[in-house]
Amino acid sequence: MKSNLLMNFTVDKETSTVNVKREFNASLSKVWSAWTEPEILDQWWAPSPWKAKTKNMDFKEGGRRLYAMLGPEGEEHWAIADFTSITPKTNFKYLDAFSDSEGNLNTDFPRSNWNVNFSEQGNSTIVAIAIKHDNLSDLEKIIEMGFKEGFTFAMEGLDEIFASSSK
Repeated sequence: MKSNLLMNFTVDKETSTVNVKREFNASLSKVWSAWTEPEILDQWWAPSPWKAKTKNMDFKEGGRRLYAMLGPEGEEHWAIADFTSITPKTNFKYLDAFSDSEGNLNTDFPRSNWNVNFSEQGNSTIVAIAIKHDNLSDLEKIIEMGFKEGFTFAMEGLDEIFASSSK
């Protein structure tokens, strides 16, 4: 089902940043929960047919989410999100990285700095995300790995959660 909700995905090569602006047909508090509670995150964070599984999450400044992306063939890709700043219902920031199942950094892949902003507009909520990389080659590596397509699919999975919860 193609969404008619706003989805902008732009790459700023000058600043090595991906900007994503996405509208959700849900209240600010529902959208905030979907991005910050592991029980909901695990339902949509991975693009289908992949699944996300949070091993542990401490959503506070200085806290961390350790999670895996589980593939249909039994693949496991572990990642961490280290929360650096949280302003409830408005913004949170974190450092994203690939890791092992214990949360040890995988230095073969670049870290990125996520800045996630939430704002309510009428009956919908806009999530504006800036994902900053250290350099252009790090950014290009993530794009080549299919980040845009995967993240777009994941956003559509979140749409489905909101659609089913409003019925």
